[in-house]
Amino acid sequence: MSRILIAEDDPGVASFIEKGLRTAGYASTLTKDGETALILARGLGYNLIILDIGLPLLDGFEVLAQLRGEGITTPVIVLTARDGVNDTVAGLDGGANDYMTKPFQFAELLARIRLRLNDDAPAAPAAILEHRNIALNLHTRRVVVDHRTIDLTARESAVLEVFLRNVGRVLSREQLLGHVWGYDFDPGSNVVDVYIRALRNKLGADHLQTIRGAGYRLP
Repeated sequence: MSRILIAEDDPGVASFIEKGLRTAGYASTLTKDGETALILARGLGYNLIILDIGLPLLDGFEVLAQLRGEGITTPVIVLTARDGVNDTVAGLDGGANDYMTKPFQFAELLARIRLRLNDDAPAAPAAILEHRNIALNLHTRRVVVDHRTIDLTARESAVLEVFLRNVGRVLSREQLLGHVWGYDFDPGSNVVDVYIRALRNKLGADHLQTIRGAGYRLP
């Protein structure tokens, strides 16, 4: 099943797209801001990204520029209310594979999605992620730390993968929830803290830093 990332801050539009994709047989993840969209696009092997331009925290043009600058070639369909020629040219020149303006017909969006998925098979994610003395095997969920081999649970591996793909970045609890558990998970839950503690117990307490009032970071 193809996996699609929806970066859209309008709840009505986001829900409309999400329901349509589910009916069409696609799995999707929804995010409402550009910073989280960038983290998700880096961290998981999405087959396609639907990207709004007017996102909070980081606009869609900047998200696109950073993805392409890092060599991430996931197909991107820009979906925006901006219908000026300059915006269209900026999106396509910036690396978008397609550009649609709102309002739109879902049937047309779906046809463009199918076209891009046929054109661009998803790249296989790297089997090993490494940083300093940490090496995580994404297939076996085993991590080597200081020559010690440790088995991780599926969730522990997913949380560590996010950090390894975002070394040095402060990740909030909300960003980690959205990436690993999805936005349907209760944002008031302490599940992130529980898994951070579990990873510290296995890897060593100094590997994941707490940034007070902001989140966590892998230095």
